[in-house]
Formats: sequence, C-alpha cells, structure tokens
Amino acid sequence: MRALETLGNLSGKTVLVRSDLNVPLKDGVITDDGRVRAAAATIEKLTAENARVIVISHLGRPKGEVDNSLSLKPVAQRLGEIIDAPVSFVADTVGAEAAAAVKELKDGAVLMLENLRFNSQETSKEAAERGQFAARLAEFADAFVLDGFGVVHRSQASVTELAKALPSAAGLLVADEVAVLKQLTEDLKRPYTVVLGGSKVSDKLGVIDHLIERVDTLIIGGGMLFTFLAAKGHKVGASLLEEDQIETVRGYLKRATELGVELVLPSDIVVAEKFDADAAYEVVAADAIEESSFGASGIGLDIGPESAKLFAEKIRAAKTVFWNGPMGVFEMENFAAGTRAVAKALTEVSGLAVVGGGDSAAAVRALGFADSDFGHISTGGGASLEFLEGKQLPGLEVLA
Repeated sequence: MRALETLGNLSGKTVLVRSDLNVPLKDGVITDDGRVRAAAATIEKLTAENARVIVISHLGRPKGEVDNSLSLKPVAQRLGEIIDAPVSFVADTVGAEAAAAVKELKDGAVLMLENLRFNSQETSKEAAERGQFAARLAEFADAFVLDGFGVVHRSQASVTELAKALPSAAGLLVADEVAVLKQLTEDLKRPYTVVLGGSKVSDKLGVIDHLIERVDTLIIGGGMLFTFLAAKGHKVGASLLEEDQIETVRGYLKRATELGVELVLPSDIVVAEKFDADAAYEVVAADAIEESSFGASGIGLDIGPESAKLFAEKIRAAKTVFWNGPMGVFEMENFAAGTRAVAKALTEVSGLAVVGGGDSAAAVRALGFADSDFGHISTGGGASLEFLEGKQLPGLEVLA
C-alpha cells in the first residue's frame, strides 16, 4: 500500500481523510469513542505538517436521506476534545455550505463534513454514481488519505472512487491494522487459537472455512454455538438456531477431526426463561439444555462457568489469538461472564492477542477493559474477518 509519505510535502495542502467514525450513539451521546480515538493519530500527523484536513465519514445507515439522529456533529466535538484542537463542522457534504467551509479552512486546521450516507451516491451499486459523488468531494482537496479500516471491504464513493480521483495513500490506522492482520496470516507464532462468537454462524462461514486448515484450536461460543450443538445431535430449546446451516457445520466438525484441529465447544450453558436482563436462569450441561426447568422454551444466553474456565485456559496457552464475537448477551450482566472471561484471558496471552472489532471491541470496553490491555483492537469487525478469509478488499486494492 502507498504510505502517507508518498504524498510528499502536504504543508498548505488540503487533504481529505476518510475515517471510520461510525460510533454508537444514545440520545446524541457517544457510548464508545474507540473509533474516534483510533482516527486521531493520522489527523494529528497531518495537522502537525500544516495540512488543511477535511475529515469525512459515515454514521449508521440513513439510506441516502438526512437523519438528524445520525449527524456527525457530536463526533466532531469529541474529535476536537481528543486532539485538543478545534474541529469545525458543517451540516453539508458537497453543497455550497461545504464549499464555503472548505474555502475558509486554514493551514493546520480541521473540518468535518456531515454524514456521507446522507447522499445516496455514497453507497450506490452503480460505479458511475459513486464516481460522481467522489468527483465532487475531490474538488475540495489536493490529496486523499484512506484511514477507515472498517470500510475497506466496501466499494463506496469515499473509499474506492475517491482514492482514484486524487493522489492517495493509506493512513496510519489502516497501515497498522494491515500490519497486525498480516501477522495472523503470514508470520504467526503457534499455537494459533481463533475464538468465534456472535449470533449467527452464517456470518462466520467464510472465516471458518478459510481458517480451519490454518489454526491449531478453534473455539466456538455465542449464539452460533447452538447450531454446532444441533449438528452434534443435541436439542437446544428456544436458543438461536440456523437449521439451514446444520449440515455445513457437520462438515466443519468432520474436517476439524480429519485435520487434527481442536474444535472446542462449551460443556455448559447459561439457560434463561426468556430473553430479558432480569429473566430467571440456570446453568445446565450443553447436551441437556431442554432438561432445565424451562424445558424446550429455555434459551441459551451465555456459555457456562466451566466452559468459560476451559476457554480461558485454551486462550492463555496460545501464542497467537484472534477473537471475534461475544460469548453471550454481554449487555445483560447476568449473561456477560463468558465474554468477560474470554476478554480477561486475552489480556494474559504471552504472544499476540487481537480483538477483532465490532461487538467484541464494544464488549471489552463495556466490561471495563482498556484498549492497552490487548495487543490490538481492530476498528473493523467485518473488514478484519474478510481479510482473514483471504478476500481481496477493494479499499486496500485501490491503494496498491
């Protein structure tokens, strides 16, 4: 990838920086500013070089229409606090207001434009439409820096087309993310353990298929574990189950055995009466979910304490660990213990421990862990998974 240095002297130049500031908001307040903090390094480097910086990003899925609840204004304020410098904001992307704000931008200053996805061309399936939006954005700047790792697996105007419209390079965050993920694919130290959770096994089919031949241990938790249990012939009550994936999962179980890969499933489950933070619950064996006092209506919401202990032991024994997806409904305290145990074990790995973005990153912060407790926390859950699947990512390809 082209590095920032390839853009030459940027003093007095205007640089568009595509960050990924897609942060969770509640009543207009950011509940996890991890992505904003991660974006700061590149912006600070450019302003230190006296560049005029225009930050662009998306937030949520407004579907091409203005949605004030998804405005980037609170994100601009938070970015200013993090970099300890004013960040101007304009509620426009390529219109007259944006153009006027860009014209007023001084050397070393930062401006943030409004949510790119308020314009339907940003995510259009038609390359020509994306190109039109990118061309209008490109009129504002002399160079482009792609620093939103969470979107490099998407063909979008501000990712692929903009990189073609201006002299472009990868930002510090993207360069760092790729360097870490390469350690998981090209230069890893064994034993190599991958921990997968989250709700649906269908979301992880590609990464399981690609990694099963490359890992030493594959640990399965989260809602997806119930499809694995069903594939082994166990009843799972009212737990999340993708019946159409049972045969596929049986194939993975068979391949793991043939390859000598240790595929670890929970031995016990926290089963609740219903999906509710205050629901009655009990711990039962993984092969006896319907034998809880809730019968066939019981729903598994977390791995049990014995499983948490086993998972932690397997993680601590590894030299390289990648984790994507919580072990249970961590947002509810009664069902957060499994995710907490996995997170804590990752902090105790003697080698490289990577938290694969998305819900995993949100979980570790919500559970009180610091980013510095881990070897690396990715800012892109989907992008990191596709990278590990061996896919070609459009945003990285265009910077080659």
